[in-house]
Amino acid sequence: MREIVHIQAGQCGNQIGTKFWEVISDEHGIDPTGGYAGDSALQLERINVYYNESSSQKYVPRAVLVDLEPGTMDSVRSGPFGQLFRPDNFIFGIVISYNNLLNLMKM
Repeated sequence: MREIVHIQAGQCGNQIGTKFWEVISDEHGIDPTGGYAGDSALQLERINVYYNESSSQKYVPRAVLVDLEPGTMDSVRSGPFGQLFRPDNFIFGIVISYNNLLNLMKM
């Protein structure tokens, strides 16, 4: 099985990427909190291509969101699917630190 890491960069990339996650979550029956709310086993088929399943039975996008401006990240977090993403996958600021790069490598 394939696993895809989705990287969203910049304001435009994050806006398009956020819409992507809204659409793909709807296709797979994932609600804005990451829970499965679908009605067909077909929706869960190959869900692990884009999502990791957490220990609390929630689906978390395998995504990294990057921007120089924290405002873009704030708008993603406050959006309808903002709770879907892991907080430590938001990388923003003028300088990307060595620790952030190590976090990317661990994914």
